[in-house]
Amino acid sequence: MGEMTDKAKGLTNEAIGNTKQAVADASDDASLDQEGRSQERKGEAQQVAGDVESALGDDV
Repeated sequence: MGEMTDKAKGLTNEAIGNTKQAVADASDDASLDQEGRSQERKGEAQQVAGDVESALGDDV
């Protein structure tokens, strides 16, 4: 069950990160752009964690 939670959180963080980057590009805000990139990477890591949990099954 944790795998689905990680994947959902990952998708959410990626979407928010991408939105922050788009707003940063429009407003020329380098700080917000970096924040968005960090959040996107966090989301990608959460999805990988969900994939690993899924592959290992209930052994985690």
